[in-house]
Order: sequence, then structure tokens, then C-alpha cells
Amino acid sequence: MKPLLLIDIDGPLNPYAALARPTVPEGYTLHRMRPTGWKEGVALPVLLSTGHGKELRALARRYELVWATTWMDEANEWVGPRIGLPPLPYIDWPAVPVVPADGTYWKTRPVVDYADGRPFAWIDDEISGLDTAWVAAHHPGRALLRRIDPWVGLTRADFEALAGWAA
Repeated sequence: MKPLLLIDIDGPLNPYAALARPTVPEGYTLHRMRPTGWKEGVALPVLLSTGHGKELRALARRYELVWATTWMDEANEWVGPRIGLPPLPYIDWPAVPVVPADGTYWKTRPVVDYADGRPFAWIDDEISGLDTAWVAAHHPGRALLRRIDPWVGLTRADFEALAGWAA
């Protein structure tokens, strides 16, 4: 069975912090979206790169791709088609996220629950050393937690690290 690749959108695929810059980063296209919660006012600006879709499709030979984003199933409507991904399964987060008192990210425990002992790699912009330590102590399988800079998004080095880890 392939390891899981758990994919966050905002940060890794959408380097949202780069929206503060005067120009769109090279390789990205600016999209205006209206997912649930964005029905009023200005549409949500989202930066996406079709190159990420190509890289993720290549990784699908080694991984089972899963959305690990608060976009949940809407990722299959708003993001996947724009970068060339087929519909993917997604983690169905709790309606009210539980923020742990130990400083770990609120997604960490649900990610480990979703993996259910399977090896997984997780890309997200809010992962910290606390999350890596918690996963190491509570997940019986192999795990790679890779923090992605929300100013930059996924890079060649990230894709190489993911490919190497799954090999």
C-alpha cells in the first residue's frame, strides 16, 4: 500500500503571503474564487501553478494523494481542476477544530487519526517541531512532516524530498 501524501492548499499550493508583493510570482496565475464563506464582497485571491499539478501527478505513482486542507471537498471544485488534478479524497475536519493546549497545530491529531497507522507525508505551512515530535510519539508508521513557506509555496527541493522519502 502506498504512503499517503496529505496536501494543504493555502501555503503549499497557494503561497498566499506572496499576495503582499506587487507582482504575481513567476509560474503562478492569480485566480479569484468564491468557495463557501466567500459569497459576499471581494472574491478570494488564490495563486496557483499548473507546475504543481504536474509534480503531484508524478508523485501519485508513489503516494495516495489526499487533500488535508480546510477547503475539504471544495478543493476538488476550485483548486484541483485548475492545476490538473483529478478529484482526491479529503480529510473531513471537525466542525469546530480543537486547539491543543500543548502548542501543536489543530490539524495534527486529525491527520494522525486519518492515517490510521499508514506511512504518510504531510505538507502544510503551519507545521512546527512540536507537531513533528507529537507525530513521532503517537504515530506507529513512518511520517514526514514538511513545513512549506507561505511566501514561496512548494519548490523543487520539496518535490525532491517527497519523492526521496517515498522511494
